[in-house]
Amino acid sequence: MTDGTYGTQRKAAARNRVAIIEAAHELFAADPLVPLSEVAKHAGVGAGTLYRHFPSREDLILAAYQHDIERLTAEADAVLARQASAKAAFVEWFETLAGYIRLKHGLGDALHSAAAQDLISASWAPATAAVKKLVDACVAEGTIAPGHDPADIIMLMSFLWRVADDDAGEAQGRRLIAAVFTGLSAPPVPLRRRD
Repeated sequence: MTDGTYGTQRKAAARNRVAIIEAAHELFAADPLVPLSEVAKHAGVGAGTLYRHFPSREDLILAAYQHDIERLTAEADAVLARQASAKAAFVEWFETLAGYIRLKHGLGDALHSAAAQDLISASWAPATAAVKKLVDACVAEGTIAPGHDPADIIMLMSFLWRVADDDAGEAQGRRLIAAVFTGLSAPPVPLRRRD
């Protein structure tokens, strides 16, 4: 095998991996129990190629989840550039995150394993950094007061992945986001020491 052939095969393998992950993202969103043979077909690869990259369903679920979170955390700048206001970018980013997390809940036990918990823990720092960009833009815009901790805001916004995934849930989410912004427009309350 020549170096050129090996390089071509590596590029093809990398393309196949991305195609499989993107197909899994799309199909898992519609049906978390979709057969892996359907994922392979949608990705345009054979079942053997899928299993070479992802020996188990859990491996594929974790890879798709990691890919989604990495894409979302890298997307903060693009969302800020695309939206008319920092507040609108903040809302869009968190709504997208909520969609990913609702999908995670539908994937069952695969995202409750030790490997999944390590992956979720590892995504905390990049997610917090992305939220910091959004918060800083909102502070500059005047829609959030300075001093709020991005990690606290992620915890506060976690209500979004608990609302129903329908029109009523979307309306409830919008009301709750408005309430969050009302609270975030005030400076954070300093913690008092207990005596």
